[in-house]
Amino acid sequence: MNKERLKTLWALFLIFFKAGTFTFAGGLAMLPVIEKDVVEKYRLMPQEDFLEDATLAQTLPGVVALNCASFVGRYAAGTVGMLAAGFGATFSAFVIMLAATILLQFIPQHGPVVGAFRGIRAASAALVLSAAFSLGRYNLKSIFGVAVMLAAFALILFANINSLIVILAAGVIGCLFQWIMRRRKGQTK
Repeated sequence: MNKERLKTLWALFLIFFKAGTFTFAGGLAMLPVIEKDVVEKYRLMPQEDFLEDATLAQTLPGVVALNCASFVGRYAAGTVGMLAAGFGATFSAFVIMLAATILLQFIPQHGPVVGAFRGIRAASAALVLSAAFSLGRYNLKSIFGVAVMLAAFALILFANINSLIVILAAGVIGCLFQWIMRRRKGQTK
């Protein structure tokens, strides 16, 4: 294995290890951190490809961080890259959860600890919101996209419809919209 490939694999591991270790609130909160390293710092892939993969990672079942690590790792270094990034994304979570499970018995459930967790949850909400804006800028480039986003948001939030059903319905609507647009273009020629 050559030196450049090893550097790429190490970078993939570090990016996802750092994101998994120092971001709270899950995969969405990690996206801005991962994007900055993948696109700007290490230049492993273009921003457009990263945002496409990040969007796809959220729509597939499973952990968003691991899905994203798989896509980015495969793009940057093939199957071995996918494994390096995936290991980086999950290693710290495994160790931290193991330690937290053991130590939780000894940590007081009041006072400063509760305040610290309150602050961490607030900061996590900001990270999730930042990821939503970043993905929104990339994905919402038409009136159709904005309409589907608003409808999906309303159905999930107000009608309490399962997000899987909303995603599948949005996919069907997108296919129908594309089919209609192609037919219209064919008729105008």
